[in-house]
Amino acid sequence: MNVSFDFGGKAVMVTGGASGIGRATVEALVTAGAAVGIADNQADEALAFAETIRGQGGKAIGLPLDVRDSAATERAVETLEKELGPIFGLVTAAGLSRPAPAESMSEASWDLVVDTNLKGMFLSCQSAGRRMLDHGAGAIVNIGSVNSIGGFAGRSNYCSSKFGVAGLTDVLAIEWSRRGIRVNAIAPNGVDTPLVRQGIPQGFVADVLDDRTPMGRMALPGEVASVILFLLSDAASYVTGSMIRVDGGLCSGFYTHRQGADLASSALLREGVYTE
Repeated sequence: MNVSFDFGGKAVMVTGGASGIGRATVEALVTAGAAVGIADNQADEALAFAETIRGQGGKAIGLPLDVRDSAATERAVETLEKELGPIFGLVTAAGLSRPAPAESMSEASWDLVVDTNLKGMFLSCQSAGRRMLDHGAGAIVNIGSVNSIGGFAGRSNYCSSKFGVAGLTDVLAIEWSRRGIRVNAIAPNGVDTPLVRQGIPQGFVADVLDDRTPMGRMALPGEVASVILFLLSDAASYVTGSMIRVDGGLCSGFYTHRQGADLASSALLREGVYTE
C-alpha cells in the first residue's frame, strides 16, 4: 500500500477555519500541499488568513459562511470547486458553546448552539457530500468532543449537539462508505488556544482540566490537526464511522491522574488490601 500525507492537487474545505482547531488544520493541510477553502462566519479573518497563505506560496481562499444557512453552504462549496477544483475533503470545525444551567438556559441559547454545532455540520456534510458522491471519492472529518462521550454540567445544549455529531457520523458512514466517501470524527479534550483560556475561569485549567487528564495538559491545536490529516489521508483508507479520542487519556478511567497516582502508591496497595 502506498501511504501518503501528500495532499497536492486536492481541495479541502474547513468550516470554522479561521481560528482554533480549524485554523491549525488549515495550516497543516496547506503544508501538505492541499488547496483549502477557509469557511468561517468571521469573514474578514477568513479572507485575511487566505491572503496570508497565498502570500507564502500556498493555495487558499476565504469563504464567508454561516453554517446554519443551507443556501450559503451550497454557495461556499460551489465557489470552492470553481476556484480550487473538485472537493476531496471536508473538516467541520465550526462550533460554539453557550454554557448555562439547564433550568435557566434560554431557548435562543439552545437553538444557537445546536443549530451551529449539529445542523450546521449536517448541512456542510450534505453539500460537500453530494459533490463527493458525484466524484466517487472523498473524506469527511467531523469535530466532536469528549462531550460526545460524556456530559458536562452547564452544557446541556453543547453536549446534546456533540452527542449528535457521533450519531450523524455513524449514519453518514453507513450511507456513503460503499460509494467512496469515508466519514469519521474526533473527540478532543480541551485544546490550548487563547479563546479557550479566555473563556474558562482562572485556575480551572490547572485545577480541573490538567488534573483530570492523564497526560497532565490540554492538547495543542497542531496535535489535533495531525489526527485530522491522518483521517483524511489514505493511511486511514479502511477507517470509517469511527470517533477517535484526542483527549490525553481523559476518558480512559474514573480517577484523575493525580488521584490515580496517589492510589497506585498508597499503603492500601502496598499492604495488599486490593488484590487481583
